[in-house]
Amino acid sequence: MANLPAREAGGPGQSEYSQDRHSQDRHSQGWRVFSRLLRTSMRPYSWQVALVLVLLTLESAGNLYLPYLNADIINNGVVQGNVDYIWRVGGIMVGIVFALGAIAVVVTYRAARISMRTGADLRAAIYRRVQGFSAAEMNRFGIPSLITRNVNDVQQVQIFVTMTFSLLFMAVIMSIGSIGMAIWESAPLSLLLAVALPVMALVVGVLMVILVPMARAVQVRTDNLNQLLREQITGVRVIRAFLRERSERERFREANAGISKIMLRGTRILALAVPVLLGIANLSSVGVIWFGGRFVSEGSMPIGTLTAFLIYIVQILVYSMIAVSVIMLIPRAVASAERISQVINTDPAITDPAEPLVPAEPAGTVEFRHVSFGYPGSERPVLNDLTFTLRPGQTTAIIGGTGSGKTTLLNLIPRFFETADGMVLIDGVNVREQAVEQLWSSLGLVPQTAFLFAGTVGSNLRFGMPEASDEQLWRALDVAQALDFVASMPGQLDAPVDQGGTNVSGGQRQRLSIARALVRRPRVYLFDDCFSALDAGTDARLRGALRDEVTDATVVIAAQRASTIMHAEQIIVLDAGSIAGIGTHEQLLADCVPYQEIIASQLGEAATV
Repeated sequence: MANLPAREAGGPGQSEYSQDRHSQDRHSQGWRVFSRLLRTSMRPYSWQVALVLVLLTLESAGNLYLPYLNADIINNGVVQGNVDYIWRVGGIMVGIVFALGAIAVVVTYRAARISMRTGADLRAAIYRRVQGFSAAEMNRFGIPSLITRNVNDVQQVQIFVTMTFSLLFMAVIMSIGSIGMAIWESAPLSLLLAVALPVMALVVGVLMVILVPMARAVQVRTDNLNQLLREQITGVRVIRAFLRERSERERFREANAGISKIMLRGTRILALAVPVLLGIANLSSVGVIWFGGRFVSEGSMPIGTLTAFLIYIVQILVYSMIAVSVIMLIPRAVASAERISQVINTDPAITDPAEPLVPAEPAGTVEFRHVSFGYPGSERPVLNDLTFTLRPGQTTAIIGGTGSGKTTLLNLIPRFFETADGMVLIDGVNVREQAVEQLWSSLGLVPQTAFLFAGTVGSNLRFGMPEASDEQLWRALDVAQALDFVASMPGQLDAPVDQGGTNVSGGQRQRLSIARALVRRPRVYLFDDCFSALDAGTDARLRGALRDEVTDATVVIAAQRASTIMHAEQIIVLDAGSIAGIGTHEQLLADCVPYQEIIASQLGEAATV
């Protein structure tokens, strides 16, 4: 009691006490998450689980009955020289063995189906949840971590489920049944179990307390290693250009060594624990033979009974070891279940409203009303009090310096981010009040970084409109100034495209991305600096063809290059997240200083006159 005030005052005792409590709370919470995930994921297969448990019980009962019959043969057949009795009971044992073999096949098959389907369901659940994530959730988890959770973490849970149905349940039933049968055969000898089993349980408990935190650390470090590997593969040319191969190899070596260090520590602990458990098992067998032999010599126990008891003791210890080997999988399975649950239980910040509204007259009008936005943790808003209107049949250009908020502004229209203040309306309806899929169906987005999917040119162009005809695809390619190079590719529309479009140039990727948006024929086109890889002539031809093609749609172009936006009907100039001017090229040259500076820096002072 004398130490209590020191803990309350924040002394060393308090620190250790808080750490212990935090570790215990984290441990118990992990178990709750793990059990909840297993219950939820296996609920659709409850009848199959029940069938497996029934069959495992029958298999265990047969295995427990065999030593009893073996003792019966020895006591009543071998000792008394009754050959007929030996054949009769031996035939029963052979029949039981064949029946147990058939049951084992069914159990293995059903257990594999349960585990495979559980893993597939978990991967599907993560995939569905991630597909609904906004950019905020994607940034929170990170792409490497999401990939690890959907592959490695699910695999850890799936392996545990497989081992549980194929080994753990059987081991538990056999251990408990063998204890009961051992007591039935000889209660005095069973006192040896009162010593051996608690010691084994203590060893297993200590292992669990030590290994669960280590498993969590392994998963986190695996995320970091995947992220580092992804960076190094993606940026391999930059690494070579700056002669950073040696330092990047060192970074990878350190990350890899971190995982290896933790896993080696866990392996050493297991390497120490296994001999301890085997030692307990062997000492127990020695004790049974020692004391049982005395009982047999005294005539108080038949030799067959001692044989059966020894078999039951061996079964107890063997199946206890099997159970321990499966339990060793729990730490990583618990850590993985926590990470899976984090994804599945994360509610996307952007969801459909309870009663979605549909615009009465869909035309493509976009309106910003006093919109402000700031990223989490930022000191000031990225966008501040923006008010303007984007109208159908009109091209609106957004220009500004690096970091002025052009891309962020475009991302607010499809609700990739939520506004902090104000509202964004499409056709008079707040985007927050529209169903997300309905909202996205009215938009054609060409992102800043052009991305193509693995497949063909045609499959990429039909990504937003699967039913599009070849004529529509060629028309979109013509407008996007991509017809010539696609027509020259082997296979044309069936020409293969690598993941990310790495087998075509940057300008070709941009033009194919623009054509993909054109095929969809949306009411609003959002072009996010997607003309940057085009030469001036191709840029001008594309903009001219685009103006003739989408006469009734709202076109928004965010660009750094002044020549790309000079001919737009409306130009919005952003400066540090605020609107510095709105108007035509001529109007802004007359009264917008930031726009004048942009034009002068790119086209020269003469262009501002």
